[in-house]
Formats: sequence, structure tokens, C-alpha cells
Amino acid sequence: MTSLLDDAPHRPVLYNEIIQFLQPKPGGRYVDCTLGAGGHAWGILEHSSPDGVLLGLEVDPLALDIARQRLKLFEERVCLVQESYVTLSEQLDNLGWLTVDGILLDLGVSSMQLDIPERGFSFLMNGPLDMRFDPEAPVRAFDLVNGLSVDELADIIYRFSEEPHARRIARAIVQSRPVNSTFELAEIVKRTGQSSRSRGPVEKRTHSATRTFQALRIAVNHELESLEKVLPQAINRLAEGGRLAVIAFHSLEDRIVKQTFRQESKGCICPPRQPFCTCGHKASIAQITPRPIRPTEGEIRCNPRGRSARLRVVEKLPASM
Repeated sequence: MTSLLDDAPHRPVLYNEIIQFLQPKPGGRYVDCTLGAGGHAWGILEHSSPDGVLLGLEVDPLALDIARQRLKLFEERVCLVQESYVTLSEQLDNLGWLTVDGILLDLGVSSMQLDIPERGFSFLMNGPLDMRFDPEAPVRAFDLVNGLSVDELADIIYRFSEEPHARRIARAIVQSRPVNSTFELAEIVKRTGQSSRSRGPVEKRTHSATRTFQALRIAVNHELESLEKVLPQAINRLAEGGRLAVIAFHSLEDRIVKQTFRQESKGCICPPRQPFCTCGHKASIAQITPRPIRPTEGEIRCNPRGRSARLRVVEKLPASM
């Protein structure tokens, strides 16, 4: 019988680029804030042999179990914790790590989660409207879909996906209650008249329900708020010369990363017309990737789900700069 570990992809998206930019070294300390099945973590541990160490954070217990099996070879050099990355500083304090040499955030939903119908992430397989990264979290997509008003639903769908027809979709959802499954929700969105987006080859078109499912998933898991909380922590805990790499999969989260990196790589952030500086702000990081790194055509052919990935990397500057 094939296990989930066997089915897990051998290498995650932008694997080579993560190793290239994080530059794992012997004796280094690293954090994989979104451990998943442990693919990136494996590479970091392998390239930081023989004594580099890694902290892995993951809220999904199934993913954590798979990662634990995959990383068993490195068990003396790895600490795996079932916690959200918003607790990054707390987890580092627990280990007595004041600073680290590299931090990775691989955002969004994993293929492993998408491929399990019971998790409710995918409109391509029928399952309950769940969408929780942490199965113990209190709010499911079902609760939002069946409990919010038209205005509240429309706000979530528009704010977290920029869906231009958010109100029409929200109204159709409320009128169709109760909505119990992913197939039901996808069909409701389809009936509102939203066709697959983008022209061109069929395999590159976006399903009409993509944005609605994305918005609900982001709302259920507080993804954007969590990202805004973890980025300052990550930058603060980098050692001089340490690097932070973030892989985003849609414009909303990439925008937060881009704006944070841009601001923290500047000196003065006073208004442009102000005659002299009063903010006292100093650049704490340097941008290593002025433009995001995208997967190659070859990688996209092997892993179509990674086609929207965008990698940004920064390096911690000396405190005196």
C-alpha cells in the first residue's frame, strides 16, 4: 500500500533557488516556518551538514508526521513543533536561539492538502467545506459560507481574492443555503455566470471558483494577518548576513512581502516633502532579489501547481548601518 510519505513530492517548488539563496552552511541555524512534508527542510539540513540545525514549524499534524518520518535521518539536528509561524520569536526563545542564519516561509496551501478531499481545499474533488490548516481550529469554511451575511461574505471574497463579482457570488451562496460540500459551492459560483478566467490554452485557464475558494481559505486560516505578524519577527531574529526567503503564490501575500521588504531596506521613511528626517528609521535588510524569482518552464511542467510561485529574498545588514 502506498503511503502519503511515498506520494509526497520529492522536491517542493523553487527547491534549488531556496538552497542557492539561503546558502546553508555547517554549524548554521535555520528555520522552516512552513515545514509541510519537509522537502525544503531536507535540503537545508543536507547542505548544512554535518552540524547545521533546523527548527521546523507546522500547524497541520498530518504534514508534521510526514515531515518527521522524512527527516528522521537528521533527527539529532532538527526540532519539529506543531505551532503557527506567528509564534516564531517564542519558539526561538524556547530553544535559546537569539538569532538564526536563515528563515524560510513557503506560503499557501500544499499539494498534499489539496489532494485530500476531506480537507475541503479543492473544488476539483468533493468534500466537506473545511479548509483549515489546523484541524483543531474553531472556524471552518462551512461556518463562513452558512453563517455570514451577504455583505460579510462579499467583503471576504473581494478582500481576499479581488474577485470583481464578489457581491453576486455572495448573494448566490446565501440564497442556496445550506451549502455543505466543495462541489456544491463550486457549482453555485459557476451558476453566477463566471467563466474560466484568462484566454489561451485550456491548461492555463483559471477555474471560475478559484478566487472564491482562495478567499475563504485565507479567511479561515487568517493567512494575511499571520504573514504581517511574522515578517517583523523574522527580520528581527536574523543574524548579520542571515537571509529570509519568502515564496508567495498570489498577489495579496506577495504585496505584503514586497512592501515590508521595501520599507525595511530603506533608511529614512519620512514624507518626501519633509525638509529633514525625524523618523530615525534605518535600513535593517538589503534586498537580494529586486524582482521576484519565478519557476522555470521546466519546473512548471513537472509541477503545474507551482506556476504562480514568487520568491523574494533579503539579507540582514550589520546593526551599525
